[in-house]
Amino acid sequence: MATNSGGMPGEGNEPIYKPKRMATLRRVFKRILTLAVGVLLGVALSVSAWRAAAAWHLFPNRELSRTTAYLKDVMRLVNENYVDEKAAMYDKLGREALHGMLETLDPHSEFLEAKDNEEFEEDLTGEFGGVGLQVETRQNRVIVIASLAGTPGERAGVQRGDEIISIDGRAVENSNNIDSLVSRLRGKPNTQISMGIFRPRTRESLSLTLVREIIKIESVRNTRVMDDGVGYVQLTEFSDHTGEQFFRALEQLLNQGITSLIIDLRNNPGGLLGAAVDVADPFFRKDELIVYTQGRKPADREEFRAEGDREPITLPLAVLINSGSASAAEVVTGALKDTGRAVVVGERSFGKGSVQSVFKLEHGEGMRLTTARYYTPSGVSIHEKGITPQVEVVMTADEDTKLAWQRARSDIADPKEFKEQFGFEPLADRQLEAAIAVLRGVRLLGEPAAGRITP
Repeated sequence: MATNSGGMPGEGNEPIYKPKRMATLRRVFKRILTLAVGVLLGVALSVSAWRAAAAWHLFPNRELSRTTAYLKDVMRLVNENYVDEKAAMYDKLGREALHGMLETLDPHSEFLEAKDNEEFEEDLTGEFGGVGLQVETRQNRVIVIASLAGTPGERAGVQRGDEIISIDGRAVENSNNIDSLVSRLRGKPNTQISMGIFRPRTRESLSLTLVREIIKIESVRNTRVMDDGVGYVQLTEFSDHTGEQFFRALEQLLNQGITSLIIDLRNNPGGLLGAAVDVADPFFRKDELIVYTQGRKPADREEFRAEGDREPITLPLAVLINSGSASAAEVVTGALKDTGRAVVVGERSFGKGSVQSVFKLEHGEGMRLTTARYYTPSGVSIHEKGITPQVEVVMTADEDTKLAWQRARSDIADPKEFKEQFGFEPLADRQLEAAIAVLRGVRLLGEPAAGRITP
């Protein structure tokens, strides 16, 4: 079984999914059926029939056979001669070979061992068992970036800047392997986890016991109406529930009488292609092309079109992006910009325009393989190029980081309280201000009642 994904840069990937195409299977079945009929009719296997059978791949692939035999010989030599017998067990060698085979293809293809595959699937659903902490490694130390609102981590008083020094009595090793640490923080709901914390600001050492819960990642956040009737909504990822969450937010804003809309996709690493199409759908007429994917063969093209029966939303629209906007976020941005439905503000996006198919393997393992690239409605590929905003507003790396924390904790309205928890005063969001100014100008100019914003 395979689904399609689009991954994410850096720590997140992301991914973009579509149903597995069965055309190849049907063609193979038809070919086998044709051959069977030929045998029943008593047709001899002539030279031309042999060539047809070879073309249909009914005979073994000689190159594949030679390569696998060579690989088998090398594995046997390693197994029999390597100094550390345990490190050269066939099972271990096979898995390492799978990692190498896939992960040298491109940054987004990979072999997923059972634990990694389980966590990957959890990320795509937007739900997992954990304590609600966002962490990163700095100088080989594990530092808390933020505690998600309403989670065990926040209720236990874990703060930004705290250093995690132990989990369940085991010291956190000085390592940059953030995935290993996240695996230790996650677990089944209602199970306990003990954490040793060092708080640099007060030089305190704390011992905390938390109970894991289902952590639901709200991918649609901070929905609100700003001055002049400008609606604002932030999307942090594209998971199973993003489409329905976005519809609810959009309906809420429209009921409040917004005059224009800002969709904030900054630092959104992507996710599911279906979710991206769902988010773009309300702005397109039924059957209009939103995005298409193209594999290595012409027949591999697959189109994704709007399905909504109602008239498209035609409010003046701005989309905010930066270098952390990737994959599914670029699908939405590209479709809206390409068709003149939105003005794009911010910085050039990441440029992750490939599609990954995720295959389920034995023993709970999986394989993520790049199988196609996606294109905007007019046929533009943003792979390794990104999307260039029409209104460029460049932020420093420090500004980007601090503004990301501000957006993540918009529930803290008091600047003093915010500074106490995060260590800095709230910053002015220059990119958001530029988007508001653009929309104000569009309204003043009376730019089309149809809501089109010409690039």
